[in-house]
Amino acid sequence: MIRVGLTGGIACGKSVVADELRRLGAAVIDADQLARRVVEPGNPAFEEVVARFGPSVVAADGRIDRAALARIVFSDPGARAALEAITHPRIVAEAEREAGRLAARGERIVVFEAALLIESGLARDFDALVVVTASPETQVARLGAREGLDVTAARHRLAAQMPTEEKVRHADHVIRNDGTIADLRGAVRALYETLAERAGQ
Repeated sequence: MIRVGLTGGIACGKSVVADELRRLGAAVIDADQLARRVVEPGNPAFEEVVARFGPSVVAADGRIDRAALARIVFSDPGARAALEAITHPRIVAEAEREAGRLAARGERIVVFEAALLIESGLARDFDALVVVTASPETQVARLGAREGLDVTAARHRLAAQMPTEEKVRHADHVIRNDGTIADLRGAVRALYETLAERAGQ
């Protein structure tokens, strides 16, 4: 089995790449799903998040209001670091458990999709690191369409993250996603074939 890290800047399309890799036969562990799981009510991280950020981050249904929390952490690097300190160790532990289950099941390619693989220092734990990129203009347009952000807010969100060029310097494979969905699928298929060949060795 090979372990593949998949990351990229916000609105670059890494989730689309993950979906395509899954369709082609890879097993995918989604860090965002794990992040939701670890802060479910009743879990220790839920209590810690509410204690740190206050009741305003709890939605009417009793769960964490991710949009409210995002507004806080994207405007305050200290708050973002505090959130990551609460959630990241638990996300990593969940991911390791899931990878163990997938290995026992005989999966050949296991992809871990996460936005902060490089920033968290986890990138070195993988056999291959894939970075998905897009131009800043494309990212801003996608953020506007996806999350209703205006140009200023979208650029602020981009500025809060590691520059994509820096992520690329760590990559074993780069997928550029400024073209059509057909272009993207072709690039992902080529990547999958490379990974499958390596996993079969």
